[in-house]
Amino acid sequence: MPLLLRNQVLEMFDHAYQNYMDHAYPADELMPLTCRGRVRGLEPSRGDVDDALGKFSLTLIDTLDTLALLNKMAEFEEAVRRVVTDVRLDNDIVVSVFETNIRVLGGLLGGHSMAVMLKESGRMVWYQDELLHMAKDLGLRLLPAFNTSSGLPYPRVNLRFGVRGPETRTGTETDTCTACAGTIILEFAALSRFTGDPTFEAHARRALDFLWEKRQRNSNLVGTTINIHSGEWIRRDSGVGAGIDSYYEYLMKAYILLGDDQFLQRFNTHYASIMKYISQPPLLLDVHIHKPLLPARTWMDSLLAFFPGLQVLKGDIRPAIETHEMLYQVTKKHNFLPEAFTTDFRVHWAQHPLRPEFAESTYFLYKATRDPYYLEVGRTILENLNRFARVPCGFAAMKDVRTGSHEDRMDSFFLAEMFKYLFLLFAEEEDLPFNVEDYVFTTEAHLLPLSLSTASNSQAAKLFVYFKSIKYFMANNPEHLELLRRMGVSLIHLKDGRVQLVQHATQAVSAVAAEDGMRFMQEMMELSSQQQKEQLPPRAVQIVSHPFFGRVVLTAGPAQFGMDLYKSNSGVRGFVTVAEPYNGCSVLSNGEIVAGRIALLQRGQCMFAEKARHIQKAGAIGGIVIDDNEGSSSDTAPLFQMAGDGRNTDDVTLPLLFLFHKEGNILLEALKEYREVEVLLSDKARDRGEMLSETEPRHEYEKMLIFEEGGTRFTTQEQTTDDSVEPAVDGDYSSQSDDSLVADWQEDLEAFKQMEKDEL
Repeated sequence: MPLLLRNQVLEMFDHAYQNYMDHAYPADELMPLTCRGRVRGLEPSRGDVDDALGKFSLTLIDTLDTLALLNKMAEFEEAVRRVVTDVRLDNDIVVSVFETNIRVLGGLLGGHSMAVMLKESGRMVWYQDELLHMAKDLGLRLLPAFNTSSGLPYPRVNLRFGVRGPETRTGTETDTCTACAGTIILEFAALSRFTGDPTFEAHARRALDFLWEKRQRNSNLVGTTINIHSGEWIRRDSGVGAGIDSYYEYLMKAYILLGDDQFLQRFNTHYASIMKYISQPPLLLDVHIHKPLLPARTWMDSLLAFFPGLQVLKGDIRPAIETHEMLYQVTKKHNFLPEAFTTDFRVHWAQHPLRPEFAESTYFLYKATRDPYYLEVGRTILENLNRFARVPCGFAAMKDVRTGSHEDRMDSFFLAEMFKYLFLLFAEEEDLPFNVEDYVFTTEAHLLPLSLSTASNSQAAKLFVYFKSIKYFMANNPEHLELLRRMGVSLIHLKDGRVQLVQHATQAVSAVAAEDGMRFMQEMMELSSQQQKEQLPPRAVQIVSHPFFGRVVLTAGPAQFGMDLYKSNSGVRGFVTVAEPYNGCSVLSNGEIVAGRIALLQRGQCMFAEKARHIQKAGAIGGIVIDDNEGSSSDTAPLFQMAGDGRNTDDVTLPLLFLFHKEGNILLEALKEYREVEVLLSDKARDRGEMLSETEPRHEYEKMLIFEEGGTRFTTQEQTTDDSVEPAVDGDYSSQSDDSLVADWQEDLEAFKQMEKDEL
């Protein structure tokens, strides 16, 4: 499947890019409904959105490193030649400092990074840093915007005349958004380090310092709009979406790229407040910075869809999964994320300009978990783009997701970001022309090399962030292992799939490297401690009926709603039955059978709380959701916790547990073989002696034990040893003795107890 989807991404990119080149270039953007270019001043003004257009072939510059990543090297080389030859940056035009920085300056720097890489490999030998020269020219044209007493930039600048004087037609603004002022550091720092001119990075740092100083000291949150002269907050609502989003992103990524601890410390301070006040799993709702317990609105905007991806980078996977799942449910309901939507998933603003943030988070979550579920999410994104947004001359933004009407618009970020993340989602390692782990993605998905860092702790910073994003990022990467080795850190793979770090300072290549290694180890120990505190213990699904009698214990994930089995002494015991429909997303057709039993459900199609409500209405006493991703297992995946649906879930009173596919299949196979299977849902495994139902005589239980010890296969009085069937557990046990079976089950039970003890 990934190969077909990867090829589909390439075909879709070609459709969008070629139509831009055929019908729009050298205009900034393609108008896909009328098959022509959008030239500012020739089309009716769209207000602030037009500030991204500067008559500098925006879409081509924004697409440069996408061409390289998608291995379209001939097209990339031709595009670089066109940019160098055709694009002018000295236009008498007023542009957004923020948009020009992330799209054009970022695009030129990303293109330069790719061109240098190709030149080093023997291609594009003619390239003489032309894109970098253009980037510096543009950087100098943006610098006048930073000439304020606070260091915060004006929101707009005239590319030819700056911000002062009547000819600039700008410079009178007093306010800017937090993201507009706080999303400069990556591009400006990269420009400084590529050129050796520290001016750009210094201005970007000054703006970030001012925003940090102006944070609300009690809540540690920032507002959405700030006065660039006084620093007074104009809009005091705070969230992670429009107006603030990439400020948080750039604090974390500045730490990754530049290795400066200050950025990480600031990010962590903000992040703790976000999770305390704004995060209401799975929702992210704006609050007031001075009264953070008071909601500022009851709807969310689509730009917050980037946040699960940032949480992956932070290493906080569980809430990332929860929020992403909520966003996916909104997407499935409306085909796309509306620009804004309510807490019950109704449309608030109906437009959708083909934003890439949800695809971005999908990619990072897949990279973090390797859960094929996210490949299915990606396929949904692809199918919806082709079904609803594709037009003969490209892809058109949705004017209204409810009606499917289009807008004559294809923003440059669609080519810069959407196709990068979708390609990376489906591509295999051998499909990529370079190692993306050697780069940081800007907010526009432009690629800046981590080698730009000059800080002595850059190696530790890079590895720390990758470790925080789960071990797959680097555990088998020779380059990262080499960086560890240089710091005197060795990595040991444990039998349970985890990795252990050990440092011997004497084995480091230098005293500085040893100090880096010590800092890295301290950070990792702090992270490990934090994650252990946050991780909830697993629950147990114990098969208690004949012939299992409690020997088979399946590790289960809890729900954030319904009965808390951790507070229940006895748990919930009952026979299982498969719900119809299996996904549990509508009224059950076999409600009379489910009543008084524990319902088995399949993951997907609707929110977990909705499943719980349907089986509860049918009279079920509990529910078990089984993962539909074949091969998933609690052995290899982190504990999964089911989130609510954004509404009050106090009405759900039954317990709901989650089993990965491997464990769920054990239960389903047992049901297939024995028809009547009784389980106990509890916070931990119970002793076998506690498994007897009140109606089962003790001597019958002892009789069964004698049968086992005597070497006879499991049987009942109605069965003979010749036609009996052994319990369905992992592996082929047909040739095993009963003693080894008992030993295996005892080992499983001990392993579960150990997991519970470790709070895994």
